Amino acid sequence: MDELTRIFRAESGKLVASLMCFSQDMQLAEDALQDACEQASTHWPVQGIPVNCGAWLHLVAKRKLIDKLRQVNGRNEQQKIALIEQAMYCQPEQVSELDYDVPDERLRLIFTCCHPALNEDAQVALTLKTLCGLTVKEIARAYLTSEVAMGQRVTRAKRKIKTAGISYEVPSHAQISARLASVLKVIYLIYNESYSAYEGQALTRQDLAQEAIRLSCLMVELIPKAEVLGNAALILFHDARRKSRTTGVATYIPLELQDRRLWDTVKIQEASILLNKAMSLRQPGPYQLQAAISALHSTATTWEETDWYQIQLLYLRLLDFNDSAVVVLNLLVAMSYSGELEKAYQELVLLEPKLNDYQPYYAARSDIESRMQLTAAATLSLEKAIKLSKNGSERDFLIRKRAVNLKS
Repeated sequence: MDELTRIFRAESGKLVASLMCFSQDMQLAEDALQDACEQASTHWPVQGIPVNCGAWLHLVAKRKLIDKLRQVNGRNEQQKIALIEQAMYCQPEQVSELDYDVPDERLRLIFTCCHPALNEDAQVALTLKTLCGLTVKEIARAYLTSEVAMGQRVTRAKRKIKTAGISYEVPSHAQISARLASVLKVIYLIYNESYSAYEGQALTRQDLAQEAIRLSCLMVELIPKAEVLGNAALILFHDARRKSRTTGVATYIPLELQDRRLWDTVKIQEASILLNKAMSLRQPGPYQLQAAISALHSTATTWEETDWYQIQLLYLRLLDFNDSAVVVLNLLVAMSYSGELEKAYQELVLLEPKLNDYQPYYAARSDIESRMQLTAAATLSLEKAIKLSKNGSERDFLIRKRAVNLKS
């Protein structure tokens, strides 16, 4: 039932979070919600879709949860009774859906899924499963792994939460700053993955992108800190250019060749508003700086009119927060377009030992070598970029570019 799937995706994070508040058990909460969805799949086609779908699912899931709590081994009777009383057992037919509000406990769930005790892969998988309502099969396809392997990853993460006694709670004010970076990184990783999902998958590029956008906007609503705003702005700036990145199904188009008339001006405006709010808080951070760089790209009317000098300055500032070779690479690309082509190339060559397995390094190096009319070197760099490419459409683009180089 497509409509049920859509509703489940939209409501699942809020519902699981609320049910976890009662049970303190992620698996029980998810199982109860799954049972409620199965009941909906048989009832709704006959009785019609409720006015307040989220409330209907929550009330039914709560009833299912109480049944499960009564059957749980390892809890004494007093604990069971306390949990059942907390769940405020009631039949869905006895409450008007219009008068019923589902408690929003998603902030607790976000910090539980992204707890620093879990590794990065587990954080991403658990966030997609619990907050976004995606199936293990969909997540596995997006990350090019087997359903069994992904299921094991999610199960291990849930077991870790339970055995390590990770609290289902919003961290204290002092802890939020330390743990917020992990949450924002997971959301941005989910969005980045939307660029590398392959055609023919159940979970398409746009699906993953929309989940990341939804999570980033939820974080803005729940914790409107400067870097949270910057993270959401950065994702929206990127997504505003999505339609222009390909033609047809899989033909990749780099930024300089994109048709800017296809860019989503509404998203660019939304992102700009978020970025301005973030900057007004005067608490600079890496997501805000990256969003500011993306804003300069998004507001330039042509590739030639891009303010590369300003982008260069922003990358220099970004190095204060993230002193990585990848940031240096982007700084050198900006430098090459702002009038320092030869200097940028000299420093780029020295960067190779740190990025010799990084495809964008060789793609950028080939571009600079082409502009310096170093055709043989540019072709060699393209060869290396092609070998390192994991995305089919990007690899095809580089192969076509190599063919042009060989003819010249």
